[in-house]
Amino acid sequence: MTTNDPNRSTDRDPTETVEVQRYGQPSPADARSAGWQAAPAWSSRPPHVTAEPAPRRGMGTLPIIAVAVVAGILSGALSAVAVSNMIQERGAPITGDVAATPDANNVSDVRIDESSAVIEAVDQVTPAVVTIQSSGGGVLGTSSGTGSGFIYDADGWILTNRHVVEDASELLVVLNDGRQFPGETYGIDTLTDLAIVKIDAADLPVAAIGTSSHLEPGQVAIAIGNPLGYENTVTTGVVSGLGRRITASDASQTSAETLNNLIQTDAAINPGNSGGPLVNSAGQVIGVNTAVSTNAQGLGFAIPIDVARPIMQQALDGDELTRPWIGVYYVPVDPALAAEQDLPVEYGALIGTADGSGQAVFPGSPAEGVGLRSGDIIVAVDGEQVSADSDLATLILPHASGDTITLRVLRDNSTREVEVTLGELPADS
Repeated sequence: MTTNDPNRSTDRDPTETVEVQRYGQPSPADARSAGWQAAPAWSSRPPHVTAEPAPRRGMGTLPIIAVAVVAGILSGALSAVAVSNMIQERGAPITGDVAATPDANNVSDVRIDESSAVIEAVDQVTPAVVTIQSSGGGVLGTSSGTGSGFIYDADGWILTNRHVVEDASELLVVLNDGRQFPGETYGIDTLTDLAIVKIDAADLPVAAIGTSSHLEPGQVAIAIGNPLGYENTVTTGVVSGLGRRITASDASQTSAETLNNLIQTDAAINPGNSGGPLVNSAGQVIGVNTAVSTNAQGLGFAIPIDVARPIMQQALDGDELTRPWIGVYYVPVDPALAAEQDLPVEYGALIGTADGSGQAVFPGSPAEGVGLRSGDIIVAVDGEQVSADSDLATLILPHASGDTITLRVLRDNSTREVEVTLGELPADS
């Protein structure tokens, strides 16, 4: 299926270019000699000297000392009682059943729940995160680069970004424990920036795969990868938004592609993070880091893991990586288009092209087989409404070829349910 999206008014410009780093990022040596300067370990300000006050008449020195000693004893006793009470009142919720007092010399003994969750999540996933070093011919000639990936099956199956491995003639996969294996690109996704890499190994640590279907803005997001040569770098943030659409270009600015239904996060994503996992606080992978905006801060994007799940399974089954389609051109319906064409709804997918020319339904496609035609509006897929954040392609993408879905179709102001068995997206579509 092909999306044909007309210009429409939105709060965010959907054509904003987002840089996707491929090859040629600075070497670790270049990155680490950026002219950083440490702050002095002490204050450079001269000490402030206060003039000694002139002595005044009063009681002699001995009575003053005696009074001070008595006051100090009483004050110390009262302070000890107060501190003891504070420890008893506040200590229980932190230590639970553990009665031992944390070692004051070990700062790591003091943690709050959120930090503990992040630390545990990182401990679970990091052993499965790998560095992928690529070399070979690119659009600018021979080049090399470094990206990330993660093991999702113990027999050496790795998920990463397409732009990490595309055009590479050789891949070297470096595991978290330092072992190195030559890698082979098993397959590249035809619709998203995803790829599967295989190494000849067994009994490898595996990242737990979660789901991206129930994400909510504001929940914790953890990015793990190898940016600029710094291995096992962890950055944290939140899920900033869902259903984002961007136009992503490569480092050479020679090609670009539109990516839909992305997770937006403010967890820092840098060159080398591409292909690494975006993780929730339970230590489950919820996305694949893929892009970062070059003209803003805190705007990173990841492909939802549910989008990747079908091709991950296809690789395990030994099948060629394919994507489903129904075989239509369509235009996303919004209030502006509905008003312009006097449509009965302000959402859905209008079958046809933006200018009304060309074929709307591919000959021999599943759509033609069930009688879909130009002018039909697909308003739901399996009961889920087609909208700006969840367009037709997004709702079909998690399925596999051969799956049967139910479309709710509006035609001539009447609605009907249509069952469609998804076909396989042709390579040239």
